[in-house]
Amino acid sequence: MQQAAERCNQILATKINAQPEISRLKTAMSYSVTNGGKRFRPALTYMTLTALGLPEEKGDDIAAAIECIHTYSLIHDDLPAMDDDDLRRGKPTCHVQFDEATAILAGDALQALAFEIIADSTQLSDAQKVAIIQVLSKASGPAGMVGGQAHDLDSEGKQLNQSELEAIHNRKTGALISACTEMACIAANAPEHIRSTLKDFSLTLGLAFQVSDDIIDITSSTEVLGKQQGSDHELDKATYPKLLTLEGAKDYLNQLKDKALTLLNQAQLNSSEQLVTLTHFVADRDH
Repeated sequence: MQQAAERCNQILATKINAQPEISRLKTAMSYSVTNGGKRFRPALTYMTLTALGLPEEKGDDIAAAIECIHTYSLIHDDLPAMDDDDLRRGKPTCHVQFDEATAILAGDALQALAFEIIADSTQLSDAQKVAIIQVLSKASGPAGMVGGQAHDLDSEGKQLNQSELEAIHNRKTGALISACTEMACIAANAPEHIRSTLKDFSLTLGLAFQVSDDIIDITSSTEVLGKQQGSDHELDKATYPKLLTLEGAKDYLNQLKDKALTLLNQAQLNSSEQLVTLTHFVADRDH
């Protein structure tokens, strides 16, 4: 995953450096994008392409675009009006480092830049660009990530059952993770049965990622997490440990991992070793 992170970081730096020189905005964009992070979504994109038999460079623009969307969402999620977090990846959040107005604009700019990157791509055909923009916009909009965040905010202080909680996280977290494999399949012109199986795999992986997030919010320290430990509890959010107990959430995470690995096997890809490793990483991580 480190190799994917380094590759994506170089591309993002180039894309942001090419933007008009509006000093404070550009600095805030760069600060947020380069502020550490696992680059899980770019890694999933690259690994899916490799498993489908394509070189990594075919996914450069997709990986950069997905990370722009993810980073914009983190900037806005951290704002006082939403999760009100002061720490992200061990550093001050964008609105703390700069100010709220600059943070909002930096998020807006990164969202727009994501679609500009795809539209300007020389790695994709026009038909692929249209299909990828459709997937990315749906995954990041009211039917996906933004809708999930709105539902999550509305659920604070409420008792949810497991299906309601999963509905939130399939949109808030899973939609963008699922978009990674779906856009890679478009770039690779993968057959429909592979695209469908990988969509199920990545939705399962996305849910596992969220369950893992909920667990480590309890079990890891602020220093390891790089953000305030226990923040979900403070906001009285519905989480899997709260619903299932901590041990129950760990058991459910293992079930999701096994399901994801089974789906990967069903996809019968050229080479799925990296995706298998990534699946284990999601289940075993501590930050």
